Amino acid sequence: MNVLVTGVSGFLGSHTTIQLLEKGYQVVGTLRDIRRANDIRAIIGQHTKNINQLTFAEADLTDPAVWDELVEGADFVQHIASPFPHGEPAHEADVIMPAKEGTLAILKAASKHQLKRVVLTSAIGASFYGKPKGQQSGVFDEMVWTDETNRADTTAYYRSKTIAEKAAWAFMEQDTSGLELTTVLPGALLGPVLEKDYGHTPEIILNLLKGSVPAIPGVGFDLADVRSVADLLLRAMEFPQAAGQRFLGTAGYLSFRQIAALLKENYPDRKIPTGTVPNWLLRLLGRFDPSLAAVIVDLDKVRQGDSTKARQLLNWQPIDSREAVLSCAESMFRVGLMPK
Repeated sequence: MNVLVTGVSGFLGSHTTIQLLEKGYQVVGTLRDIRRANDIRAIIGQHTKNINQLTFAEADLTDPAVWDELVEGADFVQHIASPFPHGEPAHEADVIMPAKEGTLAILKAASKHQLKRVVLTSAIGASFYGKPKGQQSGVFDEMVWTDETNRADTTAYYRSKTIAEKAAWAFMEQDTSGLELTTVLPGALLGPVLEKDYGHTPEIILNLLKGSVPAIPGVGFDLADVRSVADLLLRAMEFPQAAGQRFLGTAGYLSFRQIAALLKENYPDRKIPTGTVPNWLLRLLGRFDPSLAAVIVDLDKVRQGDSTKARQLLNWQPIDSREAVLSCAESMFRVGLMPK
């Protein structure tokens, strides 16, 4: 069986590729810059004996023509690649349009070539947000959608994930090829990083270990270990009952304070901050620093996920969120991001 994986060099893309290779799949991984192929091959090759079953192709989400060629010959697509801005972009269309148009281009190509199934990696940002005041905290599942028109309770990234996923389901309503779609909505990804070019969320762990932040924000988020989410993506691809379904992929909510305390307990010699930044100060700083947008939108709110559906329907058993934190921290030392 052949699987096309978009965003093979990313945090989740790499882990998903490793698990696919370990199960014997032939994988084509897409890169925005093919010059990274040898480096990515070496990194992934450290974690699987089946590295010869991996090939690479250069592709950009904004180039619809390339997907018709890449999808031909595949049985499945794991569509993981999506723009992830650091903070609010000057023009949100730079994030939203590639996410939406790239997803639609892949679905159109998959339909044309009669693939079995596309698994789209969405995000909890397509479920937990865009809520009216008084309804922003709570427990959310796959039945809930983010209202992307509510700009006070969303970020450009959350809007992009919501718009792209809604567009995907709208496409499927009109498709008659027999193509199947499954979407997975992971929480914030932690777990072991494989290289120094790591994902966005692990930077939280790195900054806490470095002691580079004087205090921590009074917010938290629902976590998932990247290895567990990769496992869920494979189950979403393989299980017949996953067709046409959304699956939330979260393992448990932790606040920044809890994460810092966990790291302090395990790394007592590190100068890990324990004090909290006042919310009013964060809101003030957010006026000048767009990178704080994702923090500010969660101030005074506790958004938790209910992943019962994935656990019951797909027998998914995620790694504990605390283990996700600690394995992420340990990997920072292993790959040389932190001195021992």
